[in-house]
Amino acid sequence: MSRRFSVNRRQKPLVALLVLLISSLVYFGQQHGWFGSAVKSAEENQPGLYQVVHFVDGDTIKVDMNGKTETLRFIGVDTPETHKPNTPVQCYGPAAASYTKTIISRAGNKVRLASDPHSTNRDRYNRLLRYVYLPDGTLVNESLIQNGYGFYYPYFPFTKSAQFKKDQTAAQTAFKGLWGNCHPTANSDGGYQSNPAGS
Repeated sequence: MSRRFSVNRRQKPLVALLVLLISSLVYFGQQHGWFGSAVKSAEENQPGLYQVVHFVDGDTIKVDMNGKTETLRFIGVDTPETHKPNTPVQCYGPAAASYTKTIISRAGNKVRLASDPHSTNRDRYNRLLRYVYLPDGTLVNESLIQNGYGFYYPYFPFTKSAQFKKDQTAAQTAFKGLWGNCHPTANSDGGYQSNPAGS
């Protein structure tokens, strides 16, 4: 004959107290961000993450790759210029640079990098071409386009081209970011360019 576990009358107050204590700890931890901090810490210390050491502009950063600093250009997105030689600062260029710096800094300046099989490894300036992911999985390249901080870059093939073009159409339709605050002009190659700041 099997004996079922049962709580006697004397144990019931102890069990109730234990349940109350655990519930209180969980609630208190959620209110004070204990669990969020633990998750964030785990995200920021994942293997395969690289440290960002300098922010150049909205679509270019410098990363410490195993002790060597590499300049890295984001695949598939072009943000308005901030300090290109012989080019004036363009509308929304500083905002794009600030956006990139802010979202990466919030992630502890750590990023995960991915190349694209349809793209070259480096551009003509010897910058690495990469997709840049935050520890939580956010793709910075795409986020710039989705939020109106940059243009879809149609000048060379890459696997996420159709998605980025769709993201741009959605941002443009919603007048997000530069689409509502600047006067972008289309060029003959299917891309866009922002106007000089203040014009």
